[in-house]
Amino acid sequence: MTNQVAPESIIYPGQFGDFTIDKSDRTSVIIYRTGLGIAALSFALGSAVSLFQPNNLSLLQPLFFCFSLGLGVSLLTIHIYLAVLHRVLQIFWAIGTTSAVFWTISSRAPLATTLYHQPLALFGVGFIFAALTGIYFKEAFCFYRLETKFLTPLVPALLLGHLLNLIPVAGEKLMLATWAVLFCVFALRKAVQPIPPDIGDKSVFTYLHERKV
Repeated sequence: MTNQVAPESIIYPGQFGDFTIDKSDRTSVIIYRTGLGIAALSFALGSAVSLFQPNNLSLLQPLFFCFSLGLGVSLLTIHIYLAVLHRVLQIFWAIGTTSAVFWTISSRAPLATTLYHQPLALFGVGFIFAALTGIYFKEAFCFYRLETKFLTPLVPALLLGHLLNLIPVAGEKLMLATWAVLFCVFALRKAVQPIPPDIGDKSVFTYLHERKV
């Protein structure tokens, strides 16, 4: 019989010492990826509605908040070495989600309509997409994923282009569709990626925590 080694007993060499990966580490990665999957699916469905069913924009509201919930869960469990950067992304998510709730309550029009026609509303809610872009950047930097290398500039380019009225409607639709497809590709590839790389070097986390970085 083949001897099986428990994952928790594997010792990994780190920059500041050896470490092991326990069950809670693996669970946090699974939750992170599940949140990304929910966010990607919700965003893809919302994009499909806006592109092919523009008369049913009321459907976008629940999809948006499902997207926001999934993203929020991911931001709680993502492994980022710098605690301050992690906190900034969470604050961006909170600002964006709070803005979305505010415009949902205060406006009679569907949230999607409000965001499309009122740049001020998009500026506030846009913080949630800034947080998402932070995840794309982190994944592009750490894992050199091709799709996230495209998504990192694509998201701010689309939002700023819309705010400044620089992109024709056809161009915005193409960029939105590209965003949705690449986001789904990213989430699917994360689902099958080995877990340890997503946890990172735990000795670095320990080192930075001791110095309160």
